[in-house]
Amino acid sequence: MNVQLKIAGKVRFAAPIVPQKNSLPVSVIKEYIGEDSHDQRIDNFLFKRYRDVPKSHIYQLLRSGQVRVNGKRVNASYRLLSGDMVRIPPIKREERKSLDSVQITSSQRIDFEVLFEDDALLVIDKPAGVAVHGGSGVSFGVIEQLRAQNPTWKFLELVHRLDRETSGVLLLAKKRSALVELHRQIREGLTEKHYLVLVKGEWRNAKQHVKLALNKYVTAAGERRVAVSSGEHKEQKAQLAHTIFTLHKSWKSFSLLDAELRTGRTHQIRVHLAHLGFPIAGDDKYGDFAMNKQLAKLDHSTGLARMFLHAYTMDILHPVSGERLQLKSLLANDLKKFLDNLDTSLEV
Repeated sequence: MNVQLKIAGKVRFAAPIVPQKNSLPVSVIKEYIGEDSHDQRIDNFLFKRYRDVPKSHIYQLLRSGQVRVNGKRVNASYRLLSGDMVRIPPIKREERKSLDSVQITSSQRIDFEVLFEDDALLVIDKPAGVAVHGGSGVSFGVIEQLRAQNPTWKFLELVHRLDRETSGVLLLAKKRSALVELHRQIREGLTEKHYLVLVKGEWRNAKQHVKLALNKYVTAAGERRVAVSSGEHKEQKAQLAHTIFTLHKSWKSFSLLDAELRTGRTHQIRVHLAHLGFPIAGDDKYGDFAMNKQLAKLDHSTGLARMFLHAYTMDILHPVSGERLQLKSLLANDLKKFLDNLDTSLEV
């Protein structure tokens, strides 16, 4: 017998099933979109609800038309509207505890420095070595930590991401409306974001615009990477990436740059610099591996154990009041110490 549940909000039509060991019941779901999901991309809407399902499977469901909005096929970029009815086919899910509900022990807990907070927005100073979300061997990222530490919060989502080894300003939205507004600002270029980055080599130009399209690819070992597009493969969807580099200071073997992002592509700063012949010190994906190894072997007070990339300023319009916020994170101590000793301690 089919069972219909919850007419207002979510509507579930539960088809007869035989429960299987180690799997959760599956059924067709028909859900009406409310204000909390208005203007959210359909793929992100599904990712949030099916965190334990591979993204490739979600995209396959969208491409095949098994996920429908108002009875029609939609692509992954479709933005939901209040009142839309989304049909989600049965999706088999392995039974496991949600990371959001797992209790974090005192040894696992991270107390983040808060740069700004109100009812709509949370800005923290992310330390290096902490992923922004769990997965790929990481149990507790920033988002899981903060949700576990604040169980009464009804909503918390990342506005943008930082690489695991990158420190600095990280924005999170405490309301769906704030998330939508901040994403709009990012898409329309209304935000301004600067990084401090140390590169190998002597940078010559005081200011340099770099506009190079990027392609994502997967290595033979299954690792995701990004490279500057060669333009040879038209079937690849290269994305234009624009970075402005400004020279702060140079040494015999290194240069300290300000990197302003005009677009926000994956690994944009890292790939642009490596392509130009100025790899980031400590970059374990696109850097100079021999140099990185040498830097890591140096004395703790003078060495560099991670990538020198720090998100130090971000200017936005407050998603509710419209007031301009200038958010800033001081250079992380390990990076500051490396610079302080660079003139006298290192000859690389």
